Amino acid sequence: MKHIGARLAAAGAIAFSLAAGGAARADEFINVLAGGTSGVYYPLGAALANIYGAKIAGARTQVQATKASVENLNLLQQGKGEIAFALGDSVKFAWEGNTDAGYPGKLDKLRGIAAIYPNYIQIVASQESGIKTLADLKGKSLSVGAPKSGTELNARAILTAAGMTYADLGKTEYLPFGESVELIKNRQLDATLQSAGLGVGSIKDLASSVAITVVAVPKADVEKIGSPYLAATIPAGTYKGQDADVETAAVGNFLITHEGVSDETAYQMTKQLFENLPDMVAAHNAAKAIDIKKALDGMPVPLHPGAERYYKEKGLM
Repeated sequence: MKHIGARLAAAGAIAFSLAAGGAARADEFINVLAGGTSGVYYPLGAALANIYGAKIAGARTQVQATKASVENLNLLQQGKGEIAFALGDSVKFAWEGNTDAGYPGKLDKLRGIAAIYPNYIQIVASQESGIKTLADLKGKSLSVGAPKSGTELNARAILTAAGMTYADLGKTEYLPFGESVELIKNRQLDATLQSAGLGVGSIKDLASSVAITVVAVPKADVEKIGSPYLAATIPAGTYKGQDADVETAAVGNFLITHEGVSDETAYQMTKQLFENLPDMVAAHNAAKAIDIKKALDGMPVPLHPGAERYYKEKGLM
């Protein structure tokens, strides 16, 4: 229903923008590339599409459900979207042309809009599985997200730092967040690794159905991986039954566009994001961490000139 509602909202944004801004030109179409409907990117993407539809004169907008970071960046390179959510390491690999990460070569058309909020690596197991540490994952079944998604790249990095590979697992499942949760509920999966904002709906859903253990990623392991990973904490009480703080890793999320988007559209996409943050927070609490003062932190690709213009106006460059 959330998916349908978001689509209807996006359709409403299209209708409103046409009424408010006059006839839309073909180059004013803004397709927001998000992620799976059970993650954080999708509700934030729907909110962003609504904001752009209402605030950018002549824009027609929609949000597109995707397999997230890697697919989003490949679509941008092909000109099949105007703005996308993506994890920092995925963006870095795309700019470097890392074929192991799911790219055909260097994605040289990518341009930056803003650093937004951090993703937290959240490894959650059923208490019944007996998993309490990363080492306990050996011989157990783990879902790591869609193949070569940003989440799956995170999973590889975390396991490598812990001295493990997929071969050490009993079974590796490449599934979206929602499907992973359903398998754990049905006792067909031991654990899931989800890279998302804190309080992601899929894990909240799981914690309300079965007793869970949030598995720590020790600071020492995070430091082995290095940039763009940072040591972070999942605060006690984030999920039902999580009584203590849990150490983990965080990776920044970014909004990325491509060089074919006009300077004016990129300027407006940047401006309207920061001038309508309450609408983003209303869509998901993860947006509370979006801060214009941090918008340029760790940007892995060159800024789009339109975004640069906005930051210069704000005295950030």
